[in-house]
Amino acid sequence: MNQPIGVFDSGYGGLTVLREIVRTLPQYDYVYLGDNARTPYGTRSFDTVYQYTLECVRHLFDRGCRLVILACNTASAKALRNIQQLDLPRLAPDRRVLGVIRPTTEVIGTYSQTGEVGILATRGTVTSESYVVEIEKFFPELRVFQEACPMWVPLVENGEYNSPGADYFVKQHIDRVMAHSSRIDTLLLACTHYPLLLEKIRQFVPPGMTVLSQGHIVADSLVNYLQRHPELEAQCSRGGQRTFLTTDSTADFDRQATVFYGESVQSAHLAL
Repeated sequence: MNQPIGVFDSGYGGLTVLREIVRTLPQYDYVYLGDNARTPYGTRSFDTVYQYTLECVRHLFDRGCRLVILACNTASAKALRNIQQLDLPRLAPDRRVLGVIRPTTEVIGTYSQTGEVGILATRGTVTSESYVVEIEKFFPELRVFQEACPMWVPLVENGEYNSPGADYFVKQHIDRVMAHSSRIDTLLLACTHYPLLLEKIRQFVPPGMTVLSQGHIVADSLVNYLQRHPELEAQCSRGGQRTFLTTDSTADFDRQATVFYGESVQSAHLAL
């Protein structure tokens, strides 16, 4: 039976994470599910995000996935804990669901020389305080400053991430987070859409600033996780197959996916 690794996101952003995972671990089969029909998740309530995420995770389980990665910061912030603690023991005790917040917070302190970092995220992720809580566990001395960037995802999804019009919104939020402290030396892009704005962001940050995307961090963490759980790793099928699913238009998904994933894809429609 085919047992791929599942990767879930509310839309396209998780493809930036999948791209790095595939680059690091190309031997496995993967199924990517984008809930494009119900995106964005960042403005929705905790309960709604939880219900939507659980529905998609259960579908990936039905497709044989033993391991599912929530490549979405909002889903990781608002749904992961409930799924891990309440649903998995009851529905699928032999399956695992991982997020993108924990791997990032485990290492973010190692990038900062000043002990002060900025988090750029959706409003839902910022409101959840997930990064503040998790960073405290690993780097209690680290000072964390958050900034919600509600316009950044629409800019990316509407293909405006390289346009002059994006400059205003990118600079606005960089200036706001930096206004908290001149000692901030590390900025985390805590939304998987934001890597597409990386070149714009670099134009407006101070010289020497470290700007972190999550893809390679999550990929390295997955390598470590599979090494620590050989029984789960042995169940993951190795055919190098990539399957892409979207709850919305396949034509739109395939066009956008080329930008996020870095190569052309052919998706199938999923009705939830």
